Amino acid sequence: MNIAQLQQEIIRLKKEKDVCILAHSYQAREICEIADYTGDSYKLSVDASKVDQKNILMCGVRFMAETCKLLSPDKRVILAQPLAGCEMADQMDRELIGAVKEQYPDYAVVAYINTTADLKTICDVCVTSSSAVQIVNRMEDKNILFIPDCNLGSFVAKQCPDKNIKLLNGGCPIHAAVTAEEAKKAKALYPDAELLVHPECVPEVCAEADYIGSTSGIMNYAVKSDKKEFIIGTEISIAEHLQYMCPDKVFHPLSLKLICSNMKATTLMDVYNCLTGNGGEDIELDEATLRDAKKCINEMIRLGE
Repeated sequence: MNIAQLQQEIIRLKKEKDVCILAHSYQAREICEIADYTGDSYKLSVDASKVDQKNILMCGVRFMAETCKLLSPDKRVILAQPLAGCEMADQMDRELIGAVKEQYPDYAVVAYINTTADLKTICDVCVTSSSAVQIVNRMEDKNILFIPDCNLGSFVAKQCPDKNIKLLNGGCPIHAAVTAEEAKKAKALYPDAELLVHPECVPEVCAEADYIGSTSGIMNYAVKSDKKEFIIGTEISIAEHLQYMCPDKVFHPLSLKLICSNMKATTLMDVYNCLTGNGGEDIELDEATLRDAKKCINEMIRLGE
């Protein structure tokens, strides 16, 4: 089968087998085209909780599938590519953060959604890159331990001067690898382009940006902007997706370093194999994890409204 034939067969199978396909925005174009919903990790989880299908196929990474299971415990959730993890989500575990909490007992723990379900069980509130500033500002707590991304945490701290935010040394190694020199070089190479970056980039790169925001924020900004040229400072696939969405505009990747191998691990054949019962991994979480990890997500929803 060629790609178009395979896509048609996937569309037929997902209807036959009552499967909703979720694809993170960093997935390949051919996967996004057959997905029922695309977007960032939290949007996909919320979308999944509202669908009628009893089976959810996540084309993304493990923590996203876990979040999906937390919000839809009665649904079958399948991770399309079992090897697709997240280096940031795996940097900190419950044992490490539990020890830090003992050192700072008067600090509320704010967990970026890019964390494992197990770690979320001991956190006070969860945030996304698009909601972090609003939620931290709305918290009653003054002292906050923000995990795991120190770059996103630094961005939040600047927007929340009334909070005392403690950061640990963690984050996305893909975004953090981009340098201010690369940002300046890209701006010099494309002087008419606006630079749009994700807050997981280091502060020196963010300082060069015309806009700082989540993946969905970057995409929305570029689509709605009157500008015609942009440098995209997040996973390289976003520049490609935006080029399809806005053929009258021009998009440049900030750096060729911005490639997430975990996101690229999922293929169209992985999706097909899941639908034929020959691939993927069912996400199973025990009752205690489902109960305790859901608390910080519920708090995110409450503070984010």
